[in-house]
Amino acid sequence: MDAHSQFAEPLLRQDGPLALYIHWPFCVSKCPYCDFNSHVRETIDQSAWCAAMLQDMAHEAALLPHRRIGSIFFGGGTPSLMPPSTVAALIDAAESRWGFEENVEITLEANPSSVESARFADLAAAGVNRVSLGLQALEDEALSFLGRAHDVQEGLAALDIAQDSFARVSFDLIYARPGQTIEGWADELHRALSFGTEHLSLYQLTIEPGTRFATLVARGEIEVVDPDHGAELFELTQRMALAAGLPAYEVSNHARPGRESRHNLTYWRYGDYAGIGPGAHGRRGTLATVRHRKPENWLNSVSRNGHGCQLEDPLTPAERAREALVMGLRLREGIAACPRPAPVPERIRGNPRAGKQPSGLGPIGIHPRRGSHAP
Repeated sequence: MDAHSQFAEPLLRQDGPLALYIHWPFCVSKCPYCDFNSHVRETIDQSAWCAAMLQDMAHEAALLPHRRIGSIFFGGGTPSLMPPSTVAALIDAAESRWGFEENVEITLEANPSSVESARFADLAAAGVNRVSLGLQALEDEALSFLGRAHDVQEGLAALDIAQDSFARVSFDLIYARPGQTIEGWADELHRALSFGTEHLSLYQLTIEPGTRFATLVARGEIEVVDPDHGAELFELTQRMALAAGLPAYEVSNHARPGRESRHNLTYWRYGDYAGIGPGAHGRRGTLATVRHRKPENWLNSVSRNGHGCQLEDPLTPAERAREALVMGLRLREGIAACPRPAPVPERIRGNPRAGKQPSGLGPIGIHPRRGSHAP
């Protein structure tokens, strides 16, 4: 058996739409709270990256035939920095290789800078029909603390452009910031709810290991919010969002009924999703897939092997049940019955290397070995 034969066996599951996650790993700068797979590079060979993404997708499509795409999510990093032509090429390739479900949801994460918002019309023309905007705060001082490059005025201008450009718009806010009062968050959230978007992602600030904020906390330069105060802020968030017609359907996500993120619901309902690009994770039948994390390593793998996959890890029924439980408990609707897992192909099941390495964290933070999650 050659070193890469473990990646060559298709799994024929045909029990529902497939979600596709595409990871663009590049950012202009690294935010101090961010522990995602994001990197700053002076130059990027856009044509080489587009070709590699298409090749990585082709490999995954060959292993997941007879499926149709229900959602695509461009995450990062900062995917709004991608050339719209690359976004269009990836969307077109996904439709060609799999086909789309009716009313396919295609989301792209975007920063609210003037440079990126100028691309919104072109991204919509490329096929993006939903944008998730990283506003993060509605106070200039808080934006500076969070290391964001935009100010409130620029962010709200980008929100206006997004609402004119895309059929569906969501934006993120981070609360439970050091020194934030109940009254201050209530005012900020009231303003956010007044903009009329169909979806809000409202996250409490968490200090992740390896981040700049973790260093500052260790030095005593940042004081972590008291958990009881964080709980009060959370309860206020639930009440205000519900009263505004955006009930929580997940721990940190609020939407008008019927306007939830279908892509993220695939994760939380434990459906199949393909992941391409550096560090992307996927769930292909009973296999957890992991791409090379460092951009250069991923690019070299695609050039050498025709794909960026570093690991395929067969999951036991107990591991799958634990994943489904942990993810399902995030949802207001609770836990639904999981589809019966497809059998692991014999050539993978018999591979002595299979299952020896941990699968790491997926794009939504689940660790199949530990059942932990990130916000």
